[in-house]
Order: sequence, then C-alpha cells, then structure tokens
Amino acid sequence: MILCIETSSSVCSVAVFSEGNLIATEEAASINSHSTMIIPMVEAVLQKAGVSIAELQAIAVSAGPGSYTGLRIGVSTAKGFCDAHDIPLIAVPTLEAMAQGFVQTHQLTEGLVCPMFDARRMEVYYWLGDTKGTTRDNVQPLILEETSFETSLSDHKIYFIGNGAKKTALVLKNPKASFDPDFQPSAKWLGVFATAKLLAKDFEDLAYFEPFYLKDSESHLKKAPNHE
Repeated sequence: MILCIETSSSVCSVAVFSEGNLIATEEAASINSHSTMIIPMVEAVLQKAGVSIAELQAIAVSAGPGSYTGLRIGVSTAKGFCDAHDIPLIAVPTLEAMAQGFVQTHQLTEGLVCPMFDARRMEVYYWLGDTKGTTRDNVQPLILEETSFETSLSDHKIYFIGNGAKKTALVLKNPKASFDPDFQPSAKWLGVFATAKLLAKDFEDLAYFEPFYLKDSESHLKKAPNHE
C-alpha cells in the first residue's frame, strides 16, 4: 500500500494504491488552503481504503516543480508521516506524472505530451516527452515565443497540458498544437511511478530531501529550444 500526496498546484489530492491499482482518492480545488485540508484528506482517504498508516509500505509525494508553498506543504506532510511511522519516502516528478495521467486518460499512442506550469509573465516550467514516457526535453523553464517547440511541432502533434498551456495557446498557432489548461496534477497519476520506485527501493533521505522548486534565481531561462 502506498499513500500518494499531490499539492503542487491549486488542486490538493491524496490517493492510496495497492500493487499499482488505485484503491481510494480524495481531491479538492481550493487556493491557499492546502495546509488545513491535507491532514483531514489523508485521514479520509485511509479510512475509505480501509487501511491504517502503519500498514503503508511507503508514502509518495509530488516533488515538483509547482507552487512553492504547495510543494513545501506536501513534502513537509509526507516527511512528518514517514518520520513518525518509520515509513520510506518516495519522490515522484510532478510533470512526468501529469503526462502519464493524460496519456492514460485519453489512451494516447502517438504524439508528444508537454505538461507545463505557469510561471510569471510569458514564462513556463515544462517537460516534453512521448506517450511511452520517454523524455525529449528535461524539466526546464522557458520564455514562450512564436518559434517555441517549432522543430518538434514540425514532426509531431503536441498536447500542451496544465495551467501553463493557457498562455502558451496565445503564442503558438500551429495546427499540430493542442491545449488542455484544465488538466491538472493529481495524486491519481503518482501511482505508477511510486509503485516502480517501491519495487526498486528507490527511497529519499528524509533529512535531506527537498522539493524541486526550479526557482528562476537558480535557473537560466531559455528561449525557443531546438528540440533536436
């Protein structure tokens, strides 16, 4: 049994998985209230799944990028449970999990998926990969321009998803670009990654693990990646 926690966006969600299968989930969209919602939601989802914290094999948390405050709340909560009950911590990449969830939801077999978070002005944080989860562009910041993703769009349809897709649609007018800004991160998408990491015993060090904030101050923003 794995408890999954997702707080990287305005949506706060938790889920319980058993051997890769979703057993129970709780989800709510509420800005600036993750800190008060997360514990009751964890208690509710565990009750719904019929398991106690002591029965969990691991706790998985969405590791970012995303909302600084949201990520901090999610990771702190996961760490607290792990430390108190001697449970291993698993970190799941937020954008890659989103992409996998989108592929699963729409049963995609072709094209590229680009989950993205809205940064400031015309900036986004994004990841680009195919429907099998193979990375084409690692997670990085980007200043949007008309020529952004030009090479990739010449060869593939790209599904831009997440809250960064809304302003991307204002810039990219390529017919091969599809936009779904309403598709958001969810604990429901963490299960596959978390299960694989549990089997591989790929756990985080509670003392040193920090969310992947991808702060502008720590990154050099790029323009129009080549995607070769």
